[in-house]
Amino acid sequence: MARPIEFDKDKALDRALLLFWEKGYQATSLQDLLQELGISRSSLYAAFGDKRNLFIECLDLFAERTQLVLLKAGQGRPALEALQFFFERHLNGPGRSKSSLGCLLVNTVLEMAGVDDNLADRASRHLADIQRLFEHFLRDAHCPHERAPELAAMLMLLNEGIRVASRRR
Repeated sequence: MARPIEFDKDKALDRALLLFWEKGYQATSLQDLLQELGISRSSLYAAFGDKRNLFIECLDLFAERTQLVLLKAGQGRPALEALQFFFERHLNGPGRSKSSLGCLLVNTVLEMAGVDDNLADRASRHLADIQRLFEHFLRDAHCPHERAPELAAMLMLLNEGIRVASRRR
């Protein structure tokens, strides 16, 4: 019978996410994770399976939180103001020190393309979901239906460019 998990898995996931975001998947060693999370190897394996599965959980959580920021921006604001708020929040808002880390999804696509295409593809799918949200907001702003996908793609290019440039500080 497996021992019950004796640590807060959500807090551990948050700490792992920040570590992966800062260092990248490949540069984050198992020892780095164990030290940052303050857990044993067996606890990590029991809770997350392995480093790769932990990283996937972190990617998914990051994507979920990013989409939530965008959706919350749309509550009580006109659609274009929501998009503006989203971009300004990442440039000037809380967590500004994190903004120098770029975007975990963009970072993963850049780091893992050609190395682990499954991880790169997963991050790309999450970015596509965010782009679809951009498109949704543009349509809510009465953007012509045929132009919304093109403009959303341009916003995503801007978003990704900002995230890459922010890594240069």
